[in-house]
Amino acid sequence: MKQILYFIGSIFFTIGLIGCDDLLTEAPEDNTIFDAPMEGLTSIQLQAHLDGDEAFTETFNVETGLGPIFNQSSCNTCHPSEGRAHPSTNLIRFGKPGTDGSFDFMIEAGGPQMQDKSIPGYPAESLPPDATGISERGGPIAVGLGLIEAIPDETILANEDPNDADGDGISGRANFVRAPGYLELGPEKVMLGGKYLGRFGRKATTINLLHQTVTAYKNDMGISTEFDPVDIFNPEVGSRVGDNVPDPELSAETVQNVVIYLQTLRPPLRRNEDDPTVQQGEQLFKQIGCASCHIPVMETGPSGIATLAFKKVPLYSDLLLHDMGPELADNFPEGEATGTEWRTTPLWGLGIVENLLGGTPFYLHDGRTSSLTEAINLHLGEAETVRNRFFELPQSEQDALIAFLKSL
Repeated sequence: MKQILYFIGSIFFTIGLIGCDDLLTEAPEDNTIFDAPMEGLTSIQLQAHLDGDEAFTETFNVETGLGPIFNQSSCNTCHPSEGRAHPSTNLIRFGKPGTDGSFDFMIEAGGPQMQDKSIPGYPAESLPPDATGISERGGPIAVGLGLIEAIPDETILANEDPNDADGDGISGRANFVRAPGYLELGPEKVMLGGKYLGRFGRKATTINLLHQTVTAYKNDMGISTEFDPVDIFNPEVGSRVGDNVPDPELSAETVQNVVIYLQTLRPPLRRNEDDPTVQQGEQLFKQIGCASCHIPVMETGPSGIATLAFKKVPLYSDLLLHDMGPELADNFPEGEATGTEWRTTPLWGLGIVENLLGGTPFYLHDGRTSSLTEAINLHLGEAETVRNRFFELPQSEQDALIAFLKSL
């Protein structure tokens, strides 16, 4: 596993200049890393995890099918060591209001996602000047996803309150999306109007990890798979001329290994749980209403991977859509999500995101701030009342709540 593969080089200097203690590098504490496997995997599952790990870190090139247009050349670029992305790797989705009140995803201009890089001799896409719904997004933390996938639809839907029946100002709702043909969904999945519950992605637009993985390979790296064997291309070229690598470029087996890898990455571990200040902050988090959307724990149901079944999941999210107000709005609807709605982001790992980003954390969907206080300040819409309660707290209590968030 990557978290224990720290190689100590043999470095020889003039005798006596450097002692052994100066040459040794200690492995990081387990609660400061992201990319660790779940405990209790079978030998077969662990091998698939390791194979998926290798595929996740593969850097594609022209010969292996990259592009012809793309955003990044590997999964690991947007999820470094499975943590969140640096804002420099943000991608952009775009569109504009249609003439009939609908939203135009500007397919003829390369929408809905701008692939800003390309292989040699092929033009990359640029943002159309008339695009008004522009959504800039960074890659999220990519661990604990198997537990999220194993939460039953009914558990998520039980927290819906689209009409704010309880009068608390919070009206979370699900995003139902159409399933691509390659997904085989069982009767346990809730279907509404021919659509299924989305739970992954910034606006909950993918149904499960296979859906998420195939979509990312195609849209972010320009890699076709056996599940979706057609390359993306730049419409400005005027044809579907691509990268001259036969499609599909990635086998179903490799994709499934990546899916199993993502399913079996354990959630980040807590730190400083016994610290009195952290414990005070946890109580304040619940007291002022943060936990109304950032639900501390949900439970999984049955799973084909035994270690994921019937577990408590400390994700701090309801996985539902909420109107977050004008400061965070991107004016880009997806599925049934509006241009002001976002899926509640899980908070686990919040306190260690900087470990893989040069010591600087980046928060929110676009990484616009390194301050958790500022991130809270930008929570308006349904979160405005809770946000105001936070800023009404004495400074010492605000600091305690922030300390709690950094313990996650």
